[in-house]
Formats: sequence, C-alpha cells, structure tokens
Amino acid sequence: MKKRVFAMLLCVVMMLSLLSACGKNDSKDDKETASTSSESTKNETTTSEPDSSTSPKEIKEFTAFFGVEGAEVNDDNEIKQIIADKIGAKCKETWLTGQTQEEAIGMLIASGEYPDFIDGGDSVSQLIDAGALVPVDEYFDKYPNIKNFWSDTQWESLRQPDGHIYTIPQFNNINVKLMDTQQNGEAFWIQSRVLKWANYPKIESLDQLFKLLGDYYAANPTMADGASVIPFEILTYDWYYFCLENPPQFLDGYPNNGSVLVNEDTYEVMDYNTTDTAVRYFKKLNEEYKKGIIDPEFMTMNHDQFMEKVSSGRVLCMVEQYWDFRTAEDSIKSQGLNDCTYIPLGITIDEGMPEQYFTANESAALSGGLGITTSCKDIEGAFQFVNDLLSPEITTLRSWGVEGVDYNVGDDGLYSRTQEMRDNAVNSDYKASHLCTYSYFPNYVGMNLDGKNAATPDTQPSEFYEGLTTEVQECLSAYGAKTYVEMLDNNVIDPMVEPWYPMWSFSNTLTTDTPGGLAWTKMGETKHQYLPQVVIAEDFDTAWSEYMEAYKACKPENFLAEMQDELYRRVKLVTGKDVKPAK
Repeated sequence: MKKRVFAMLLCVVMMLSLLSACGKNDSKDDKETASTSSESTKNETTTSEPDSSTSPKEIKEFTAFFGVEGAEVNDDNEIKQIIADKIGAKCKETWLTGQTQEEAIGMLIASGEYPDFIDGGDSVSQLIDAGALVPVDEYFDKYPNIKNFWSDTQWESLRQPDGHIYTIPQFNNINVKLMDTQQNGEAFWIQSRVLKWANYPKIESLDQLFKLLGDYYAANPTMADGASVIPFEILTYDWYYFCLENPPQFLDGYPNNGSVLVNEDTYEVMDYNTTDTAVRYFKKLNEEYKKGIIDPEFMTMNHDQFMEKVSSGRVLCMVEQYWDFRTAEDSIKSQGLNDCTYIPLGITIDEGMPEQYFTANESAALSGGLGITTSCKDIEGAFQFVNDLLSPEITTLRSWGVEGVDYNVGDDGLYSRTQEMRDNAVNSDYKASHLCTYSYFPNYVGMNLDGKNAATPDTQPSEFYEGLTTEVQECLSAYGAKTYVEMLDNNVIDPMVEPWYPMWSFSNTLTTDTPGGLAWTKMGETKHQYLPQVVIAEDFDTAWSEYMEAYKACKPENFLAEMQDELYRRVKLVTGKDVKPAK
C-alpha cells in the first residue's frame, strides 16, 4: 500500500512539473499569428489557412493530457515543428501511463493544477463539476473553424445544466462523405492465416468461429520461433473490459449503443446484459476456457501486456476496437508477420442474421471531448491553436504528412504513396520522430478539405488496396472484398431516424449523483468483478446465477429509466417529435 501511495505522489509531482511549462514561448517576441476564418456546411466544409504572410516569430507552447494510453512523439518531431512554424504554436501531449483514467483525473482535480488541454474521457463530468474547464461557448464565435466544426444542434446537445458547453468532441465529423476502408470500431478480429488455412470458409456464427479456432490451434499450436499460440484473447483491464462485456449487443444484431439496446420502432431501451444471447455467449466462453482456447492470463494482464501479446503475432482472434490495437498491428507489419494481421468478422449468435458492427453515421447528439482548462494562461491562444489545426493545410500535414516525403501528388491531384512511404508510416521510430497527427485534437473523417482526396491514407480507396500485403489482398479477394469494411454489413444510421445513437455518449457522462448514475457505476463494478469469474467457473450455471443476483442488486431499472428519458429527449431535440408515452 505504501508503495502505491508513493507511486501516486510521484505521478503528481511529475504532472505538476509538466504543468509548470504551460504557456511557455520559444522566443520573447510578442507577435501573434493572425486568426483564421471559415464557413462550413455539413455537405462540404470550407476553412481558411492561418495568415503566414510573415513567419511567426513566436512559438507558443501548450500542454495536453489525454485520459487514454497513447504514444508520445519526440520533442523535435519534424512535422510538429513544421506546424508550429506555420501557426505559431505547438503542444506537448501526454497520455495515461501506469494509472487508470479515474485515478489520473482524480489526482489532477485534487491538485487543482491542469494542463492547458485535457480529455478526461468518462471522467469529463468530474472535471466540469470541479470547475476545471473553460466554457467553450463563451469563445468559439471568434474561432469559426471550431464553431463550424459541428452544427448548432450538435453543439446544443453538449450544453450542460448551467447553460454552458465545456468540450469540443474531436471524432467522427464527416466531411462531405465517408470514405471508410477500415473497420475502426469493434469486431471479432481474426488473423488472415487462420482463414487461409481453412480455405477461406464462411464464418458467421459464434459456434463456427470457435470450431475454426480450435481446429487451427490443434494443427498449429506454436509460432515459428516456438512461442505458444493464443487462440482467443480477452482484454478485461480497467475500462477496456468492454471487450468482454459488450459483445452480446452485436451478437444479437444491434449497433454499438454501448450501454443498452434500442428498439427503433418502439423507442424502447433494453438491457443486453440479461438476454438469452448474453447467457449463451458467456457459457460459450466458459466452455472454450476449459478447452484451453482462451488465454489463462486474460484476467490479470494490463493493457500494455495485452498489446505486447497482440504485437507478437501470437493472438489468433479477439474482440476489440481497431483504433485501440492499431499500433500493435503496425508492429506486426514491421516484423514482417504479414499473415498475422487481422480481418474483421461480423459474428452473430446464430448464422444467417444481419449484423451491425460497421455503422456509417455522424451522431446528432454528442458528448465529451477536448476541454481547455482554467489553468491555461493563454485561453484565446489555446482556442486559436485548435482553430488553426482545422485549416486545410494543417489537417493534411496531420493526416498525410509532408508532400514528397510521406505522399506524392499525381497530375490529377490525387495522393498516393510508395511502398517505402507505407513502411515508414507503420514504423514506430519514424512515427515518433517525423509524423504528428495531434490525434486527440479535432479532425475530419471522410474527405480531405481539398474535396478530392480521402482524409487519411488508409481511407484513400486506391492507396488503401495497393498498401495491403499480398496475404491480406488474397484474403479479401477470397471473400469478394477490397476493403475491410466490405467484410461486414454496410449499415447507415440516419441521425434523423435514430437521433439517440450512440447512447454511450450519455451513459459515459453519468455520475453517482443520480439513482441511474449510481446504478450504472455499480453495474460496471459488478460486471468487472463477476464476468471473468463466470468465464473460468467450474460450474457455469451457479456462477451465472450468482452474477445475476449481484447484478439485480445494482438496480439496473434505475439506469434504464434514465437512459429511456435521455432517448426521448434526444428524439425531441433533433426531430421535434415528442415520442414519450403519455402517463
């Protein structure tokens, strides 16, 4: 216990030493960069560049902390410096290390000192309650690239009870149209070598998947270097335990609302934790654990250890969201383990069912995001920094890199890369020293602001396919696909038809101040405690009954009631319709 307290105090000291650098400049000259202006529509976004008629003489330095694990870039990162030279500012980004998100944010709140920027993830409500964040709505009219990033309705969905907006959601803002080639979200991910070994079979159901994994493992129990293969891995560490607890919603053919199922015809919210499919899924995991198919260390490993196992190429299959293990797959590619890269499967509880793992949508109701803190000594400079990061030239630098170094431009204006450029893009040393995406600052998906290219290299159709390894091209072709998205059902969620989607954007903001929020917290704690035990139990039925008894004691009905009210609110906010039944 003493060691844990000392470690936490040491982390506080390190954070405070970082925060002491807030607002530092590289020079003493007072000249600031000019502001940018833009006009935008949801069909096509138009922004303008920072005024660079004269080179900025001052480089402002900001700090940021993000409550997720991530890779820091070098202090002398080349693109980071190019951006700084163009807009007159840069940011030192730090990520979650050795703590849970709740611990890290709690320590910052206790200290009362914050970096200039922060994304507290699920702890954003605590930051707002602590008075740690600056009201965005008091400033964003001066910064059109920020103001026009979301529609008025979307901004309104972020307004808190005190009348203010405190965060800028960074992700899934679609410019013009989606260009997705990769499933960035959740799926059952399986290595291409497993599918090739079985002559590319059609795998739809849970039973079919685990039979394939068992057969392959029996024939190929080790890697070429003698290391043992892990047929199925489960990440249960901290908030990443969604990899264990949420598959029942997908297995029943629902999209990722993250906390409830929604009947779009009746507007009813439902609990996926207690469905027949949930029972069947966890019973299947229990059976496969007893067969030795599931990693026996799944309960005890942390996120870093999970990533190490995936990076080794040993893990044949897992439920995960691609954005989380992408760096591990980059490592696999760098090692030349090309047949160990992953293909998404849209597994359902029974074969022949529609699935909704991939959903093309832009949420009508938003939550969370990037905040500027009250510790920031240059609030307007911080807003200007975000505003400038959304200009056309800078978004291209962040997403594509430097022309002639990271990509080429054809006579038709389309971007492409050589194989060397593609190899560089997945090399960890190159990424740390050269590439700077500012990934947790706002950016667009879909099309580049030039209106010709995709927002990122991996969503550029021609570039994407040419950049695939031979093994992956062969695998996709065997299933009649040219992209990872084509391996899944293509679902479009209309925000005017399902304006509640995704409901996790509300449940993530709940606190224990309400009966529903208290129930939600207890439900999470109970699932985190009991579900791993259910998987390894000698007697599944007894373990499941004990879990259900503990789960019902959390009063999930209180949580579901608040989720139901929020669904009604979102429908009325976006569509103007009152669908709440009369009492």
